[in-house]
Amino acid sequence: MGEAIRVAQAGLELGQFPFGAVIVMGGRSVASAHNSVKASVDPTAHAEIVAIRRACSKLYTTSLEETTLYSTCEPCLMCLSACFWAGIRKIVFGASIADASAYGIRQINAPTRLVTTFYGDFFNITQGLMREECLTLFEKWGKNHK
Repeated sequence: MGEAIRVAQAGLELGQFPFGAVIVMGGRSVASAHNSVKASVDPTAHAEIVAIRRACSKLYTTSLEETTLYSTCEPCLMCLSACFWAGIRKIVFGASIADASAYGIRQINAPTRLVTTFYGDFFNITQGLMREECLTLFEKWGKNHK
């Protein structure tokens, strides 16, 4: 999660939204990304999506079944679905969708605990890892976007 926070901080310094993601396989980082929606002028360029694209490209596969996704924030519906299609079962996140919303970052209020019921027992989700550190990213973002 520390790497995801560092990547999110780097994106924040570039004027991006305060989100970062890392895909890990066998204890090693395969790919990382920060949100790049603004820079790429692409509303789908969430950190998780960009990290998945990079991991698939690096490993030359569309199956990331042996990986874990670490994200500074709870994945949105789009990102959670991308994890499903990529085969990423294990997801670890810091801050929640409700946390992001509280800082004025527009979110769809669809927490993973509700959405994952549609996926059966596919996902193994850990929430709240380094949450306070992830919230610091939102605080920094909020200071520049009031």
